[in-house]
Amino acid sequence: MKAEILKILKKEKDYVSGQELCESLGVSRTAVWKAIRQLEEQGYVIEAVRNKGYRLVEEADVLTVAELHSVLDTKWLGKELEYYYETDSTNNRARDAAEKGASHGFLAVADCQTAGKGRRGRVWNSPHGTDIYMSFVLRPTFTPSQASMLTLVAGMAVVKGVQKATGLSAMIKWPNDAVVNGKKICGILTEMSTEEDAIRYVVLGINVNATEFPEEIRDKATSLKLELGRSVKRSDVICAVAESFEEYYEIFEKTCDMSGLLSAYDEMLVNMEKTVCVLDPKGEYRGKALGIDEEGCLLVEKENGEVVHVLSGEVSVRGIYGYV
Repeated sequence: MKAEILKILKKEKDYVSGQELCESLGVSRTAVWKAIRQLEEQGYVIEAVRNKGYRLVEEADVLTVAELHSVLDTKWLGKELEYYYETDSTNNRARDAAEKGASHGFLAVADCQTAGKGRRGRVWNSPHGTDIYMSFVLRPTFTPSQASMLTLVAGMAVVKGVQKATGLSAMIKWPNDAVVNGKKICGILTEMSTEEDAIRYVVLGINVNATEFPEEIRDKATSLKLELGRSVKRSDVICAVAESFEEYYEIFEKTCDMSGLLSAYDEMLVNMEKTVCVLDPKGEYRGKALGIDEEGCLLVEKENGEVVHVLSGEVSVRGIYGYV
């Protein structure tokens, strides 16, 4: 009920009578009053005036199931939702939920992680009240090899979601690093459970808006708050990213490759038409980035005119992450 009350108050922007809320929700005035009190305890500022009703004066940066449901506008992603004030890792919670039968699109969100994870087993610093920790469960019908491209789809979703929620000019550093002003703003971790050649489920975790970084990445990382010079409403970013991912995933699912997303991805690509240094085990080389192909490989035109499809390996980009 709190989510429905929030939706109504956010939509109207003016006073909504208690009677109107009762009729809309099919509950008593006492139930409405109790829900309003609970919302105020969570940090919302709600003005109550006799003969006028209730008005949402200030939206707090709170993360609750009610808050997320009040702003989430998706068809399937996040319809099944769990929120944790503190947990070890949202990827762990999503994976556990998947093992217990959670539906496609299950979303786990936390205010704090005590054992946040990054790639290659790195620990992700995850304090209370500032960052965005979200993971969702996917149950695709395509193959494990095709699922590897989902990190690119996630990168696109973060960029579009950040642009929509904050107005920042986020871009992608291939393959899936979301960057603002040349610095990384997001960590994406994909974990998959397979059975023979089939996918049981995929868990995709996204951490955005960290403000504290390990020494080794401080010159390469930033946050939405640092770039904007102010705090961001985390639920707006979470929902914008979720809505963007659902949109891009449905396009990807039609072909199970990046063919339907090529132009959109290339428009976001900060490497586009720029010199890159490819750190290949056989020897590094430089060339011009031409975008991606249908499999998500980076197309690099070498100085001799040869176009290479870069599938794996680390790519450094001129002007990004300290490469000059």
